[in-house]
Amino acid sequence: MGNNPVVGQVMVLFLTMIVGMIAAKQNIIDDHARKKLSDLLLYITSPFLVISSFNFKFSSDMLVSAGIVFTFSLAIHFFSIFLGKLLFAKYPYEKQSVLKFILVFSNCGFMGFPVLEGLFGKTGVFYGSIYVAVFNAFIWTYGVMLFSKGSQQSSVKKALINPGIISVVVGFFIFLFSIELPKPVLQTLDMVGSMTSPISMLVIGAILAETNLKDIFTGFEVYYGTVLRLVVMPLIAILALTLIGIDRELLRVCVVLVAMPAAANTVIFAEKYEANSLLASRCVALSTILSIVTIPLIMMLI
Repeated sequence: MGNNPVVGQVMVLFLTMIVGMIAAKQNIIDDHARKKLSDLLLYITSPFLVISSFNFKFSSDMLVSAGIVFTFSLAIHFFSIFLGKLLFAKYPYEKQSVLKFILVFSNCGFMGFPVLEGLFGKTGVFYGSIYVAVFNAFIWTYGVMLFSKGSQQSSVKKALINPGIISVVVGFFIFLFSIELPKPVLQTLDMVGSMTSPISMLVIGAILAETNLKDIFTGFEVYYGTVLRLVVMPLIAILALTLIGIDRELLRVCVVLVAMPAAANTVIFAEKYEANSLLASRCVALSTILSIVTIPLIMMLI
């Protein structure tokens, strides 16, 4: 297992996350810096990474594969919404909203892109960006409705007009028409986009640094939500995609994205809409820590 590339990639991300935790503990990355780094990821480095990942000559096979990933992303999000309604119906709103959110939304962007890039290169990010485009549409509609009880009408606009969606549209335009970007532009996109992995893990580490370690490992709900997120959802994805007979590389890409821990946005949304932010931070922290073990194990299954 020591020579397993999945283990190696996850360990690199984990160690970078530890650096982020130390930096936060030393107040090098304070709350203000963390928010600015998150903005840098959201508005600059991640869009640059996505656009650069579409720098392929048009291929009908890749277009079909992108359509498969898009369909899978829609299906898994709708399925997890339905599953959440069944599994968390008895919980009060404050807990129910958090548990539903972590079941539906994985950390497929901040943590998913670095893993995909490490394992599959630009091809992985290409397919991952299709998945994340659907994720963005759901998080700004269903995700906001979960915490605001459906009162945020502007969420539909945010779902369609945000850096994640725009970068996919731009990248897909480049791919469809096989547009050759000038070398300096492409190198800039690659260089700035490559900052996504280290910055994202530093931010996640800084978020975890604010969580009391004793609190992380207490409460049945935390373990319940984490097991569903890290184990049950990936196994369902593996079963469904295997039965369909999907291409092996696409299967691995899709499963990696589903196997990610709870989305870091869970804490942000919970705080903004006055849900159970403590439960949210504990779920994000525990699922992120345990994913260091579960992601390699899930990948070994396939």
